[in-house]
Parts: sequence; structure tokens; C-alpha cells
Amino acid sequence: MSKTIYLASPYGFSAQQKQNLLPEFVHALESLGAEVWEPFERNKQIDRTRAGWAYQIGQADLRDVGESDAVFAIVNGTPPDEGVMVELGVAIALGKKTFLFRDDFRRCTDSEHYPLNLMLFTGLPERGWEDYYYSSLEEIADPDKAMARWLCESP
Repeated sequence: MSKTIYLASPYGFSAQQKQNLLPEFVHALESLGAEVWEPFERNKQIDRTRAGWAYQIGQADLRDVGESDAVFAIVNGTPPDEGVMVELGVAIALGKKTFLFRDDFRRCTDSEHYPLNLMLFTGLPERGWEDYYYSSLEEIADPDKAMARWLCESP
């Protein structure tokens, strides 16, 4: 049974990003043997014309974060998407494995040590956090980085 990764991403809100960017991330993660839970795809059955749709989506996303084995969070932007930040915060609070992706060159930080707000790194090890931080799609497949090593571990 493969490990599940919840893909926390803002890329499902834009038709272009959903069509052109999101599939590349799903493919990169699946290529490593992970089962990817992409929330925009998983929630498309919720009828957005009915009252309560937003609450249902939020609850489904919260449930998926809780039931996944890890969260891969795309943290581009200054600041990164607030929904992704909530999903990442929940994952950190639950003790889930977390992995961060940022290929945005702008700094968004209050620390010289970290490229983003220091709280985003509380789910990563103090030393070696760089192994959990990805800055290109190609880097996701790097066998020396944390995700590839984690996916090869026995459950």
C-alpha cells in the first residue's frame, strides 16, 4: 500500500494553473510511488450551487489532511496562500510529515535562516530542514531528499 500525500496548493483556483501546473506536481509525486490526494479533484463532486458547499469542502479538506500520511505544500507567494497555510498548520499540529515547495524567488521571512516565516519550518527537523524543502519540480525526484527517502521506508 502506497503512502498518501495531501497536495496543499493554490493552483486549483486558476484554470491555467489547474490545467498546466497542478498535473505536473501530481505526476512528480506519483512518480515516486505516492498516492496523491489533490483536493480540487477530490472535491469536484460537491455541488457548489447548494447552500453549505464551502463548509463541506473545508471539512473534506480537513479530513483528508488528517487521514493522509504527509502534506506537500506549495508555498509560493508573499505571503503564501492562506488555505495552504491552514492545511500545513493542521498537518504540523497532527505530527504529519510535511514537505515544502517554493520556486518563488521573493523572500517572505522574518529570519535570515529560513526563506519563509519560521512557523512553516516547525514541522521540519531543526537540522537538515533543507532536505524537506524543494525549489524545483525536478528536485522532487531527488533520491537524496527527504520525500524520496520517506516514501522508501516501510510503513
